[in-house]
Amino acid sequence: MANVIELKKVNKEYGTQIKTKVLFDIDLAVEAGSFNSIIGQSGSGKSTLLNIVGTLDQPTEGEVLINGKRTDKMNKNELASLRNETLGFIFQFHYLLPEFTALENVLMPYRIQYGKVPKETLERANELMDLVGLEKVKNNLASNMSGGQQQRTAIARALMNSPKIILADEPTGNLDSDTSETIYNLLRDINQKLGTTFVIITHDRRIAEKADRIIEIKDGRIGLDI
Repeated sequence: MANVIELKKVNKEYGTQIKTKVLFDIDLAVEAGSFNSIIGQSGSGKSTLLNIVGTLDQPTEGEVLINGKRTDKMNKNELASLRNETLGFIFQFHYLLPEFTALENVLMPYRIQYGKVPKETLERANELMDLVGLEKVKNNLASNMSGGQQQRTAIARALMNSPKIILADEPTGNLDSDTSETIYNLLRDINQKLGTTFVIITHDRRIAEKADRIIEIKDGRIGLDI
């Protein structure tokens, strides 16, 4: 399979007068359709790495290719376009709008970008709600849903634009162990059904071990890749 993510000698420093180096010569390639976990202690650099892959941050040095395109040379508009077309994000905090229904939250990114929602887009949103098992509660306000249901809604929202890559930062960090297991099984199911590439940061080694590949970041370097 072709690589959809490639990092070549990526370094990251923060600060001007006092510089702090967070990533050191990271080389990483991720195959299309794979399911990958990134583990590491707090402060190891794993979230910085994910932000660079997601074009939310830029490397100090090195090359970043997403779906074959050099992102470290792109301007803000080009990066925004790439994110919209290629990437989906799931965070520890679901960032749903509580005054809107689950379905309305899923449609929100489309509404913000394009305005009126056509029939086929609404149908896709409903299909995604079915896929994540929320067809019976899709018209509930987000504030009236459980934590697991809210995170499922966030997953459906991330899938709305049919991204090739989903980046997830501690997506079950606020959930109990049983719900975490359910969410990870759902992500794995989406990976297999849709062929979506997943890169997931998790502190839960039990969950990480279910991935095709475990990448451990230690002191800004790749310490383990199995």
